[in-house]
Amino acid sequence: MRASYLGHRNILIAAATGLVVLPACLAAIYENAADLPLSQYDFIIIGVRGTAGNVVANRLSENRRHDVLVLEAGVSRPRGHHPFFCTALAPNTAYDWNYTTGAQPGLDGRTMVYPRGHVLGGSSSINYMVYNRGTIEDFDRYSMLARDTGWSWNAMMPYMLKHERWSRPADNHNTDGKYDPSIHSPRGMTAVTLGGYSQAIDDRLFQTTKDLKDEFPFNLDMNSGRPLGVGSYLPSVPQISVKLIPRGLGWTQSTIDSDGKRSSSATSYLGPEYIKRPNLHVLLHAQVTRLLMTEEIRGKPSFKEVEFVQRRDGPRLKIRAKKEVILSAGAIGTPQILLNSGIGDRTELANIGVRPTFHLPDVGRNLIDHPLLSNIWYVNSTETIEKIVRNSTLFGELLSQWQNQHTGPFVHSPLSNQIIWSRLPKNTSLLAGRDDPAPGPNSAHYEILPVNGFADEVPTPGTGNFITLATIVLNPVSRGSDPLDLAIMREAVKGATRFLSGPAWKGYVLEPYLDLAGADTDAKLDIHIKKHGRTVYHPVGTASMSPRGQSYGVVDPDLRVKGISGLRVVDASVLPRVPSVHPQAPIYFVAERAADLIKGSW
Repeated sequence: MRASYLGHRNILIAAATGLVVLPACLAAIYENAADLPLSQYDFIIIGVRGTAGNVVANRLSENRRHDVLVLEAGVSRPRGHHPFFCTALAPNTAYDWNYTTGAQPGLDGRTMVYPRGHVLGGSSSINYMVYNRGTIEDFDRYSMLARDTGWSWNAMMPYMLKHERWSRPADNHNTDGKYDPSIHSPRGMTAVTLGGYSQAIDDRLFQTTKDLKDEFPFNLDMNSGRPLGVGSYLPSVPQISVKLIPRGLGWTQSTIDSDGKRSSSATSYLGPEYIKRPNLHVLLHAQVTRLLMTEEIRGKPSFKEVEFVQRRDGPRLKIRAKKEVILSAGAIGTPQILLNSGIGDRTELANIGVRPTFHLPDVGRNLIDHPLLSNIWYVNSTETIEKIVRNSTLFGELLSQWQNQHTGPFVHSPLSNQIIWSRLPKNTSLLAGRDDPAPGPNSAHYEILPVNGFADEVPTPGTGNFITLATIVLNPVSRGSDPLDLAIMREAVKGATRFLSGPAWKGYVLEPYLDLAGADTDAKLDIHIKKHGRTVYHPVGTASMSPRGQSYGVVDPDLRVKGISGLRVVDASVLPRVPSVHPQAPIYFVAERAADLIKGSW
């Protein structure tokens, strides 16, 4: 989701961007391949678009006998780490690959921008920092689809705790009753915290959990594995007996530290204490073009040589891994590199002039993302984001407050401090004759994401104040377009409208904005959705995991590329289904387990 009160985007860009100027080598971060101290590495991690690569680099370099190289196509990182300015980091910046989709038939033939992080840390350096672990059923479904119990919720919980460093919020407010401390860890790598600044709509949101408690009850901790029920779950903690409720609203948890700064895979796993390791090197501006076959090992081709360029018109450089190449280029970058290497469907590759090297037809297929729709209403208040972005004097004062005191609204993203999760009614006719797309009855069908202001792809109007309830389909069945996804989005919009019908919003919410105002029938809602819908930029699935020995899929449960030696994929592309939440945290967990799998092989 991209909040486009960034009609005032020039103010945010001026404050948030500007490349970090690095010398030729800063600690073990290099800008010129000629400066690398080694010609071969044990492990080469291609992290040109992904979050996960830095996790693997950190864990593999714990063993000082392993020389580890990370190839990053982008720059080091955005300056400042201001959470509020996340909306200015993409698109059309140096930190974004600046992709554009093809025309989407299900969205009236529109094309859309499609941000992916072109920076160390990948999309964890430009995203909106939402931290959702996923549901128990998400991970148990991965375990079932891969036929590997190591991907189950119980087995993955240690990696969740290993990753997370629970932190106090920036304003140091009392967090009692806002999360369940028994299921969190203060000893991990990436900072996770609750919102560090109270927003004007907080009280109204929580009053609605009392006024409309049958449909929108309070959820103590959405990272319990049961975002729809009130309670917690941890294998080493006795199960709390609760009544599971098919809906819930709770406090948002985000990858932000106690100083109100973004915590990304670059700032945490490649932090100062780690990047100084003599066996860990990072090369920036290294765009990988393809992998080259080097040998056969026990009848399997091996692709351990990496070809890359450092500028568009520059020479093609090569570097070799002695043990493994790990592709962590994300759900777009990983299949692109595989296909450029001739690894994919041999017929399709030959038809476009790429010499096939290994037939693996599912490479690049099964792309899944979360559809999103911004639903906007006028409100009777001036205490919205518009107050900040329209007033350059106030903006400057708040920026100074963040810089000097690490407090104020800039310690948090523009999203609200809460998220709402919901399911279709049990007796819904929408699922008649169809499988439920959710991984289980305790996982949501859709999400409602509030924003205290105007959040859309178009510029903010010059006047008026707004609230946005973005609706997100969490388990899309589309691999293109499917009427069920449209129907679930329609029900999500109705759910958002019901939420704002509660007494807490009386006199505050005035009327719907533009097209939503006239969308009073299912047919009109469908027109509204097709005209304004997009995605949350959560792509997964393009190098899917499948059971060992099966011909479908791209990687085995240990994330080795099927039929190839010395090559693994560790990023969002291996997930065969998109999780029922924002996928940042699950990608971290995949990377933590992958690192153990790799270390166990060597």
